[in-house]
Amino acid sequence: MLIRDYIESRVFEIAQYILNTNCTVRAAAKKFKVSKSTVHKDLVERLPQLSQGLAEEVRKILDDNKAERHIRGGLATKAKYEAEREKERHKKS
Repeated sequence: MLIRDYIESRVFEIAQYILNTNCTVRAAAKKFKVSKSTVHKDLVERLPQLSQGLAEEVRKILDDNKAERHIRGGLATKAKYEAEREKERHKKS
């Protein structure tokens, strides 16, 4: 399968960005102004065709992020409810 130059370029840019920052697929999608699905397809399907070694490095980061996802979600929920409690305290004072 032939990958267009601009797609190939984006695949390498996103892969390098994730390696440098250890960011999530969501954060990379936001940075590059593409969908999470596009980032995932670029990294899981296209990157291995272009560079197997780079794909393996990126895969490790994606797997780590996925393993930590439930922790981040719990922390976000905790912060949300703490902020709501703080608002209620200020209303009462």
